[in-house]
Amino acid sequence: MAVYPGLFDLDRRYGALSAAGDPLERLALVIDFELFRDELDAALERSDRAKGGRPPYDAVLMFKVLVVQTLYTLSDDQTEYQIRDRLSFMRFLALALEDQVPDATTIWLFREQLTRAGAIERLFAEFDRALRGAGYLAMAGQIVDATVVEARRPRLTQDEKATVKAGSVPEAWPKAKRAQMDTDGRWTIKRGRRRAAAGETQARVAAAIAVPLFGYKNHLGIDRRHGFIRSFTVTDAATHDGGQLPSLLDPDNTASAVWADTAYRSAANVALLARRGLVPQFQRPKPRGRPLPSHIARGNASRARVRVAVEHVFATQKCRLGLIIRSVGLARARTKLGLANLVTNMRRLAWFELRPQPA
Repeated sequence: MAVYPGLFDLDRRYGALSAAGDPLERLALVIDFELFRDELDAALERSDRAKGGRPPYDAVLMFKVLVVQTLYTLSDDQTEYQIRDRLSFMRFLALALEDQVPDATTIWLFREQLTRAGAIERLFAEFDRALRGAGYLAMAGQIVDATVVEARRPRLTQDEKATVKAGSVPEAWPKAKRAQMDTDGRWTIKRGRRRAAAGETQARVAAAIAVPLFGYKNHLGIDRRHGFIRSFTVTDAATHDGGQLPSLLDPDNTASAVWADTAYRSAANVALLARRGLVPQFQRPKPRGRPLPSHIARGNASRARVRVAVEHVFATQKCRLGLIIRSVGLARARTKLGLANLVTNMRRLAWFELRPQPA
């Protein structure tokens, strides 16, 4: 005979979770998820249930399921299982032990509806308005950068690669293969840096640290004062960073400085900033075949100390959130990365609101 825990047993276990610093409880304390309801309801295709059937899950509940999934890098099947298994998840979702839990298919369909409606940008903007309303204004300038987020690598023949690169889909592919092959992602080369060892040429060093990556780019703009993501765009991994600058600029930032690396230094971008009354703080490239002048090196070092803040955001997403793209196509990648950007801001707000105050 099954023995179920009583009310006081659950209270004690919830108390132990709180004492251990439950991160989901911290989010629930500082974020009113009802602020997303209007945008969620507008994005969802709800049936009038004239033909009967089980009523749909609450939209805010399902959105919180996606937040949990993003925080813990879970697949749809694992999300369903972990909600059933973990009390901290159930408390965050306000589910009792006897309540129905959304299954993996329901989670997938909900996320697909948000993707088809293009809702993630509006949900992100809604939370940004809430941040500004709470006093977290975009201040002290803005920092822009991009990072490659890896996706599942397709196995293609040379002819298939050429067709996909031209923007088409091979005619011989059956419907099932078309649904499984990512034709929107692109390859790029990620280059690192290290000093040459004794006897090594710079060419050999460069070849050794050139890593091919397949996937998409998450382009971000953050404010310098608080470090919140204020804007984002998602492209394939081969898209040049500098072309995304116009979409990332925040017109409401209280300062005029814009920090970025050398990829953003172009005549078009400098002219764009001048028209908008903004001041470029771009890294200066090293002259070919010559050492970097000392005064330029000092300027680059000073700008790098500011720019490192956006690298901390990328590190949080890739290390803490384990960010990777398992889905297929640019639209789904945009939803995935948009959710990661939104959840990153939620975590940062919880840190600001609940950090110990100085005595």
